Amino acid sequence: MDAYHALAASYDRLTNDVDYEATVDFYMQILQREGLKPRTVADLACGTGSVTKILADRGYHVIGVDMSEEMLTEAALKVQGMENPPRFIHQQLQRLCLPRGVDMAVCALDSLDYVTNPDDCAQAIRRIYKVLNPGGIFIFDVNTPQKLRAMDGQVFLDEDDDVYCVWRGEFDGQTNICSYAMDLFQRQGDVWHRAFEEHCEYAYSQEQLTAYLKAAGFTHIEVYGDRSFEAPGAEEQRIYLKARKGKIK
Repeated sequence: MDAYHALAASYDRLTNDVDYEATVDFYMQILQREGLKPRTVADLACGTGSVTKILADRGYHVIGVDMSEEMLTEAALKVQGMENPPRFIHQQLQRLCLPRGVDMAVCALDSLDYVTNPDDCAQAIRRIYKVLNPGGIFIFDVNTPQKLRAMDGQVFLDEDDDVYCVWRGEFDGQTNICSYAMDLFQRQGDVWHRAFEEHCEYAYSQEQLTAYLKAAGFTHIEVYGDRSFEAPGAEEQRIYLKARKGKIK
């Protein structure tokens, strides 16, 4: 089964410990350092729209993009009734094409790692560059290779009263891909339904990603630790990257 097909309906409950507000707060800190006040934002690989909604709540005009129709369905439900509702588009990042340019693009929670073909990742970054307005900014985070390699052989359990999820990590050194085999049990009334999904992430190094950004035309590239302006440490689990489009005064 495709990733996030069955998981979409339970995703928010299984990730209720994720601090989306802190992620958006870090974006705001970067914008302040850059002296930027964007109006339009693309939330790339937006999933169920948690970051999308926060950005819209803060007054930005947001377009959410994701390749999973099921996740976008959950996102649309989440933003119903908003005064400043975001728009959602069903697209792969390597085929990204927006109806208008945006001032900022973000891609949260290691979503770019899910583009497991390096050529597709480079193409996605080129597409992101094209949809940004001149002087625009791209901010994203990825899991580090150290973290993904350490997932090999690990077993994890997430659950609440209506969902039970067991997943196992396996890292392939030849393909540089970490796979998550996920057994998902979801309660519907008195019956539990079982589904299986496989999620895969490519272990991109910061050197690879920096090279893709430069090749696409990005400038003023910086790499940070996890929601920190310090350089990533040797055992960093997550890093953030920031890049700008065009010459900056």
